[in-house]
Amino acid sequence: MSPSADIILETRGLTKEFKGFVAVSDVGLKVRRGTIHALIGPNGAGKTTCFNLITKFLPPTAGTISYKGRDITAASPDAVARLGLVRSFQISAVFPHLSVLENVRVALQRALGTSYHFWRSERSVEVLNGRA
Repeated sequence: MSPSADIILETRGLTKEFKGFVAVSDVGLKVRRGTIHALIGPNGAGKTTCFNLITKFLPPTAGTISYKGRDITAASPDAVARLGLVRSFQISAVFPHLSVLENVRVALQRALGTSYHFWRSERSVEVLNGRA
């Protein structure tokens, strides 16, 4: 496998400006498959903005983002998530009265189209147990 085929995530010139304030400036990064990276810096350095750009929660002002060799710069957040590029948040919103299985099943329930069918029996979502 060539070294470039090993790159799973790459940004070039990634920049985000908010009304003249440059939050992220010309970020270039290459992440190799199977490696772990950290983005560190003081508060206000643009770490969260950078993650929001990569996961498409924010559109970049300039630059490109590639995932698995595919340009995702103009892709929507849901399209990028379906490709497998997602983020987690520091504060997780779980239901403390539900089990771990039930919490994961809630996240999967949207695919059934029953997210807002609160009156349905729990048995209607048991089809998701294997995946959860």
